[in-house]
Amino acid sequence: MWWRCWWEAVGVSYRSSSGVSGSPVPPLKRPELAEARRVHAVELFGQGCSNAEIAGMVGVHAESVRRWRRAWENGGAQALRRRPAPGRRPKLDDAQVEQVRAALERGAQAHGFEADLWTLERVGLVVERVTGASLSRASVWRLLTGRLGWSLQRPERRAVERDESEIARWIAHEWPRIKKGR
Repeated sequence: MWWRCWWEAVGVSYRSSSGVSGSPVPPLKRPELAEARRVHAVELFGQGCSNAEIAGMVGVHAESVRRWRRAWENGGAQALRRRPAPGRRPKLDDAQVEQVRAALERGAQAHGFEADLWTLERVGLVVERVTGASLSRASVWRLLTGRLGWSLQRPERRAVERDESEIARWIAHEWPRIKKGR
């Protein structure tokens, strides 16, 4: 059956119908895992398990199992297959996102910027140079945080020329003299 290869491909371990568990069911992170859970539920429907039992074995709420069972009864296992996400397709495909990742990892100075700091505008310019696609600031943010998995890193507000030994000397010798004069 089509769903067995999905189940094995994603490598999800689950509780057997007898209640003996392997490793715990992982949280939903990818559409493939969600589909694998629905597929396992279909197996358990055929074994006559109740919705509550299936929910416990698969790691979801019983209401979800009830919806799956109704869809399965009306349309068979095909009704529980993953459907493409609704809405507009992303401007950048996966290969382009990887090109952008490689370009950004080279640093801002490699792209002609004075400081090696990234702003949304700078990233947008690099995306346009690399892929030809123009993205809004909001789309650049979603690209960085969502598709690339990066987070905001604020730079430290310290001078590059900072001399720690000179600062320590000043605190040890100059600061007490200034403080005394108050």
